[in-house]
Amino acid sequence: MSPRLRTLLAFTALTITSVGCTPHTVPAGHAGVQTVWGAVQPDVVSEGLYWQPPGTAYIDMDAKVQKKRADSTASSKDLQVVTVIIALNYRIDSTKAVEIYQNIGNLAAVGTTIIDPVLQEAVKTATARYNAEELITKRREVKEAITDYVRERLLASNLKVTDLSIVNFKFDDKYQDAIEAKQVAEQKALAATNDLRRIEVEAKQEEARALGQANSMLIQAKAEAERQELLRRTMTPELVQWQAIQKWDGRLPMVDGGGSTLIDVSGITGK
Repeated sequence: MSPRLRTLLAFTALTITSVGCTPHTVPAGHAGVQTVWGAVQPDVVSEGLYWQPPGTAYIDMDAKVQKKRADSTASSKDLQVVTVIIALNYRIDSTKAVEIYQNIGNLAAVGTTIIDPVLQEAVKTATARYNAEELITKRREVKEAITDYVRERLLASNLKVTDLSIVNFKFDDKYQDAIEAKQVAEQKALAATNDLRRIEVEAKQEEARALGQANSMLIQAKAEAERQELLRRTMTPELVQWQAIQKWDGRLPMVDGGGSTLIDVSGITGK
């Protein structure tokens, strides 16, 4: 068979096959669900181009990560009303796209039928275990409790949690004011404690300096007393005379008193 004939036959077969068909593309990151005259087919359709014969339809299920935000109002263990704002990231199990579509529907139906009720219930269940103050001080623990609950519930519907965050806790105005007042009081108390510690440290430093100065003066006085005592014990008339001679500059001190000398230096000169 010539190449030209083979090409003609292939084109003819393609034309016969595609008569009445329309092309359909399953986009990247999606899982396709095929129905034939309304009946869901068991196999997931992967990404790519397909012919869609009469009576056949394709539903594209987005398998990429989806984001869902929810505000849930609940009561804490001490009966304080709190609104918890949650951001959930999740995606469908693409291998279960057919089952998800059959049991729940498309992604919009998944959000309203499954995600929203689970988030509301998770918040109410978790916040009831903690008092209002603990919701703030144990935020990570509260988040883990909510995440574990949501992950378990969604997994039963072939949905996978990739991340969950608590965006904010919001209490009623009176309780919020009370929290802020308590925080201000705690900050003032901490500042006062730090000031007291600083004063105590400065007082101890001053005491140490004063003690050091006193010890230094005592040592100096003791040394001076010992020096004076040593001089007293070793001082003799001859030593005093010798010291006087060492200090004498050789000139005789004279006092004019009518032409006579008033000072007798014979004792100093030895004459």
